Amino acid sequence: MQNFTYQNPTKIIFGKGEIAKLKEEIPLDYKILMVYGGGSIKKNGVYNQVMEALSNHTVIEMGGVPPNPEYEVLMDGVDLIHKENIDCILAVGGGSVIDGVKFMAAAAKYEGDKWEMVKSRAAIKEALPFATVLTLPATGSEMNAGFVVSRRETKEKLSMGSPLLFPKFSILDPTVIQSIPDRQIVNGIVDAFNHVLEQYMTYPIGADLQDRFAESILSTLIHEAPKVLKDRNNYEAASNFMWSCTMALNGLISQGVPTDWAVHGMGHELTALFGIDHARTLAIIGPNHYKHNFEAKKDKLAQFAERVWEIKDGSKEENAKDAISKLVDFYHQLGVQTKLSEYTADYKGTAEIIEERFTERGWPGIGENQIVKPSDAKQIVEMSY
Repeated sequence: MQNFTYQNPTKIIFGKGEIAKLKEEIPLDYKILMVYGGGSIKKNGVYNQVMEALSNHTVIEMGGVPPNPEYEVLMDGVDLIHKENIDCILAVGGGSVIDGVKFMAAAAKYEGDKWEMVKSRAAIKEALPFATVLTLPATGSEMNAGFVVSRRETKEKLSMGSPLLFPKFSILDPTVIQSIPDRQIVNGIVDAFNHVLEQYMTYPIGADLQDRFAESILSTLIHEAPKVLKDRNNYEAASNFMWSCTMALNGLISQGVPTDWAVHGMGHELTALFGIDHARTLAIIGPNHYKHNFEAKKDKLAQFAERVWEIKDGSKEENAKDAISKLVDFYHQLGVQTKLSEYTADYKGTAEIIEERFTERGWPGIGENQIVKPSDAKQIVEMSY
């Protein structure tokens, strides 16, 4: 196991009816900017619960944060923060809203060009405090310090983070999933599954506890997925699903182990170019990334086969290959297509564009061993057509 230092300062308030605790967590004299997405919180009762809890606070609202939070929209929020002298931000939504709020919290205190802040992954020296009410389990952004932001003008989707961008607290009420459409539930399952794989599907390093943490999250998602899709009112399944999504990317399972993140690097480009749902880009790229880098990942693929899919009879190589097939089958069972050509007719030339972008950014190699060079990314994307 590698050396590590782990600290996660986010307070988690989990359970049914816990949104009411907002009033206890935010000082009464704070002026709050409440940020949300397309308005679903006004239909599912979350908005009313939040406003009731904050009835004695001063709340300024900002709705309309889109999926894959858009830079221009978020900059309107930064302007609003300055105009209204906001003390803290409350993100009420899923990963897109929370990521957008993280950008706003950093940008509001950053002197200089805000997009350049993201592109250069500038050191954040100060950030506005913020908290979250999670309405869509998927990204784990409610308990980590990273974010992703998109810019339509340049067709870019970039990520960054800072220790100053952990939420102060996050409220997780599993009952909020009752009104979430199937597509978004499926996206949440696939997103969380891939978050775990990015921290697990590398090479053995003798970190058995971390491996088993990761495998337990994967197994839980496989087990709970059909239950959640069948019955949103199954509180036990909803709770396990929501907490699995949070645990998948709160930093715990990445401690002391190598991590990959090449799948996300390539997937982000597909979203930027074609607007494909983030989770589905991971389902497109992931299996082919594992095939392309099979020898480097064979040991962990075989372990994944045995411990998660219970494939034990073949050779290491056979089981490792079967693990990739089972992963694709899992996506298909969820109704997720795994080829780029199933999402767009304009896929030709995509691999060359991504190769060029990675080269222009000075990314000589990504992945756990930095062996995925721009030319490898090109081949993986071509395999994904």
